Amino acid sequence: MSSSGSSPGSRPTAFLDRDGTINVKAPEGEYVTGWQQFRFLPGAERAVGLLRAAGWRVIVVSNQRGVALGRMSAQDVEDIHRRMQETAPVDAVYWCPHERGVCECRKPGVKLFRDAARDFPGLELRGAVVIGDAESDMEAGRRIGARTVLVGDPPRPSLLQAVEELLA
Repeated sequence: MSSSGSSPGSRPTAFLDRDGTINVKAPEGEYVTGWQQFRFLPGAERAVGLLRAAGWRVIVVSNQRGVALGRMSAQDVEDIHRRMQETAPVDAVYWCPHERGVCECRKPGVKLFRDAARDFPGLELRGAVVIGDAESDMEAGRRIGARTVLVGDPPRPSLLQAVEELLA
C-alpha cells in the first residue's frame, strides 16, 4: 500500500522506517493506532527537511502489522501518514499491513522498495540509504544493496544525527 507525491528523476534516495525512527514506537505488543498516539521523535521533522533541502528523495517504508491483527484499519494508517506528511513532507509512504511470514512486502522483504523503484523513474536501489531502528530494516537494506544506517543506539541515537552525518 502506498501514498505518494510526485518527484521523478534521478537523485539520491533515503528510505526511512517509521516507528522508532521518525516517531516514538509504541511499547512492545502495542501499536500507534491513530494520530492522537503519533509523536515525532526529537529532530525527526528537521531530519526530513534537511534531506529534502539537500535534494534527496525521502520515502517511508513501514511494517504495520496492527492492521492484520485488527488493532487498526488501513484507513487509520493512511490518516496517520497523511497527517505525518503535513508536518514532515516525504515523497511517498509505502507500508505493509500483513502478519509476519505471509508476504514479501513486510521488511525484511523488499517488495515495497521495488514498488518505489517502479513508481519513481531513476530511483536506483543500490544507490539508496535505508535508515531504521530494527534489524529487519538493515536486512532489507542489505537485500537491495543499499547503504544501511541503524538508529536508536549510540553511535547514532537519532534520525537527525544519522542525517547530519550522511549529509556531512
